[in-house]
Amino acid sequence: MNSEKRLNAPAGLLIDREKPLSFSFEGQQYSGFEGDSIASALLSNQQWLMSRSFKYHRPRAPLTMAGQDANTLVQLGGEPNVLADRQMAAEGMRIEGQNYKGTLEGDKDAYLGNFGRFMPVGFYYRSFFKPMGVWDKWEGYIRKKAGLGKIDLDFKPEYYDKKYLFTDVVVIGSGPAGLSAALKAADAGAQVLLVEEMPLLGGALTYNRFDIEGVQADSLRHELIEKVTAHAKIEVMTDTVCNAWFTDNYLPLIKGKRLYKLRAKECIVASGAYEQHVVFRNNDLPGIMLCSAVTRLMKLYAVKPGSKAVVLTGNDDGYLTALELLDNGVEVSAIVDLRPQHPWPELLGMVKQKGIKVIQNSTVYEAIPSKGNKHICGVDIRTIVAEGEVSAAGSTLDCDLLCMSAGYMPAYQLLCQAGAQLSYKDELAEFQLSGIPQGVHIAGSVNGLHTLDAVVTDGANAALRALRNLELSDEAEQPVSCQAKPNFSWPIFSHPKGKDFVDYDEDLQAKDIVNATRLGYRDVQLVKRFSTVGMGPSQGRHSALPTARLVAKSTDRTVTQTGVTTARPPFAPEKLAHVAGRIFDPRRHTAMHHRHLELGAKMIAAGNWRRPAYYGDAAQRDRWIREEAEHVRAKVGLIDVSTLGGIELRGPDAAEFMNRIYTFVFLKQPVGRTRYAVLTNEHGVVIDDGVACRIAEDHFYVTATTSGVDRVYREMTKWNAQWRLDVDILHVTSAFAAVNLAGPDSRKVLEQLVSDVDLSPEGFPYLAYREGKVADIPARLLRVGFVGELGYEIHVPARYGEALWDALMAAGKAFDIKPFGVETQRLLRLEKGHVIVSQDTDGMSHPGELDMTWAVNRKKPFFIGCRSVDIVMAQPQTRKLVGFTLPTGSTKPEEGHLVLKGDRIAGNVTSCEYSSARQAIIGLAYADITDSEPGSKISIRVDGVEIIADVVTLPFYDPENLRQEM
Repeated sequence: MNSEKRLNAPAGLLIDREKPLSFSFEGQQYSGFEGDSIASALLSNQQWLMSRSFKYHRPRAPLTMAGQDANTLVQLGGEPNVLADRQMAAEGMRIEGQNYKGTLEGDKDAYLGNFGRFMPVGFYYRSFFKPMGVWDKWEGYIRKKAGLGKIDLDFKPEYYDKKYLFTDVVVIGSGPAGLSAALKAADAGAQVLLVEEMPLLGGALTYNRFDIEGVQADSLRHELIEKVTAHAKIEVMTDTVCNAWFTDNYLPLIKGKRLYKLRAKECIVASGAYEQHVVFRNNDLPGIMLCSAVTRLMKLYAVKPGSKAVVLTGNDDGYLTALELLDNGVEVSAIVDLRPQHPWPELLGMVKQKGIKVIQNSTVYEAIPSKGNKHICGVDIRTIVAEGEVSAAGSTLDCDLLCMSAGYMPAYQLLCQAGAQLSYKDELAEFQLSGIPQGVHIAGSVNGLHTLDAVVTDGANAALRALRNLELSDEAEQPVSCQAKPNFSWPIFSHPKGKDFVDYDEDLQAKDIVNATRLGYRDVQLVKRFSTVGMGPSQGRHSALPTARLVAKSTDRTVTQTGVTTARPPFAPEKLAHVAGRIFDPRRHTAMHHRHLELGAKMIAAGNWRRPAYYGDAAQRDRWIREEAEHVRAKVGLIDVSTLGGIELRGPDAAEFMNRIYTFVFLKQPVGRTRYAVLTNEHGVVIDDGVACRIAEDHFYVTATTSGVDRVYREMTKWNAQWRLDVDILHVTSAFAAVNLAGPDSRKVLEQLVSDVDLSPEGFPYLAYREGKVADIPARLLRVGFVGELGYEIHVPARYGEALWDALMAAGKAFDIKPFGVETQRLLRLEKGHVIVSQDTDGMSHPGELDMTWAVNRKKPFFIGCRSVDIVMAQPQTRKLVGFTLPTGSTKPEEGHLVLKGDRIAGNVTSCEYSSARQAIIGLAYADITDSEPGSKISIRVDGVEIIADVVTLPFYDPENLRQEM
């Protein structure tokens, strides 16, 4: 094991030295400890090279040790692009580098770095544009070189899921500001969720040295974490990434294989800031790291990062890093300070007392590589003589580690997604955020504060602002003062030989950004798209600030005018499995659900609802459906239709609204009558149907399909937001329970329970609507015939649903009433040729294809999709939904089986069942328009065999509609 290679405790906050592990990288065995990241374990074994850069195949090693760069992308088994500095090492892992030809150490494509002059910024846009056809010659070669990692085509999907969370206050980030904010909010009684992307709480307190002695951070971290973890009002989620901000504090949180969908009343973002690199030649060599990465490596993983170091800094943090290196046995040759003067005399005195050489007003102009660019072995130091310019000669220092810090960029992504704006403060040389929306608060270094006391106070103040919105506190905020200026104004030193990288992900150099502006791409958004700066995995975390500075200088504008590119979700890479994983699947039961179970129903899903398919065991499905259907045709049956969507429209403009929404005419629909209602979208496609009941001049009750009612309601509210008609729209599906009492004896059954409604054919004709009481339950009654028999839909308040069912079953006992299920209902409606939207329709079905032109009023001036319906109906038709039959004993087609026209696919079967009423197999299918007339034949492919069906006139049963109108 490598315990002797590690620093002594308390270094190594994340590792468990009692639990060693081993893994392989590039076929060689390495050791580490539980809690190690892949990168820290490799670095502890002096394996620095982990991947090759995208464009030039240069050797790359960790830059941030926080998953904020693409330098550590590795292949983990069949999974590409794994961040080695964030992925925990595990026993037996098999890891490989990425983006190389041959071996990682001896990449045969490394020669590409010598051809940089032939691959200037945007060369691919210009090089393959002409002559015509040149792209075809290059495409295959370029595609072989493009992309990172290897996909496992035999990968078996894993289980991912989702969960919903709700809280008063969410705090993003558990640094000193986040911990302070969480405690303040919880102490006032708010329920707090604290979200941290790293495995442990503390943020910068876990690795940063805030004072000369190096004790303040540790003591404060222990104090705050002890209080947070013991607080009953605070829930903590570590190893969790908040991946976006959406309206009303709707936040997706990713933890392991679960996506949490969080809704918070108040959101406090204490996301911290990204340390920035210095731009100089060869600034990407292995062994060059950000100061925070070096301290993370030592404090979190107990890894000694080198033997001899040089610190390049534009702030005091570089000096503190130098002291941390000394404390851990690393020789510090020099601190190279970009600033002409040092503002903290005590710190400067301590550094010099330790024997560290300080070189001010200077920079590293070039990092000197070892053979093959495998590691840094020295630096060329030059005096800064003007902005971005250095002296002609300098001095050289040997080193195997270079730590750099040019300042900080706020972790702005979530806040800008929420609507905040970035503006550049020239006097501070940093971006700051403003325009924070209501319900969102910022605290700490993301708010431009960098001293520990200021950060802690700012966290408490952010909590107070959230508490005021929650009406839980009226305490005054404490004043906050911070004099720290950690950003050096121009840490960019272009080199005539290039390889001075602004964007490590895309191998973009300073000259690439400047040349993009010279080619006319003056807007930073266009620079991004032309050069691809900020498009890599790190999404501009370290390239946004230097790019903004370079574009501003090249175009004679301020950095505020230039700005940075738009920050869009997701914040960090997320797997498609998180998005496509098991969705929240609510299960809704009707008021009669338990009665169905008692009667032995086979329950199936219908949208969110559970409905009886039929009553009996699944082994005899066809038998039960046939017997239930025959019973409805001969006597009387009862089905629960509570899942039908229900929408109420009330107001002076209700009729006008109905007339615009649906294809039929509703302005003159009589009160007390129902009317079939078809809904098309703007493309003229049928998307739903139902029955519209006119209860009063200003009151309609409309049904919709079980799975489509939510969409119908959304469409209605969307359109009326534009029309602004005087109408109220209510989604009342859950307010009602409903049944369909159908069959020749249905009137006889209902007469036992109704006394205040005339149920005679004359008093309650087909398609009429009445209100009355059924078994003393207030009810809405509709004379409809979806199943083709005398029938009544009875809608009652949902609380009375079970009572209604019991009353009807009791009243119908003398008439041999039996329940029937939704599968039986589908057969009965099929016999009547009634279409089920979304089963017999698809994303292109217009009214003409469905023989619904009778339900489209062509005289009224407007309905949604009217123009599209006119256009598609005027075109030559290619298909039509037809009814077909097959003799008993034929192979029964299933839904989806193809309908052929010669060797061409003409359509598909949408519904098919055996009909005892017709003594044949019946179905609906899309057929070629030339085969749509009754008497035609269509060919259906069933299990590889073509069978010939007869096209017949619809409906299959009772074509004169005598039974449902009796």
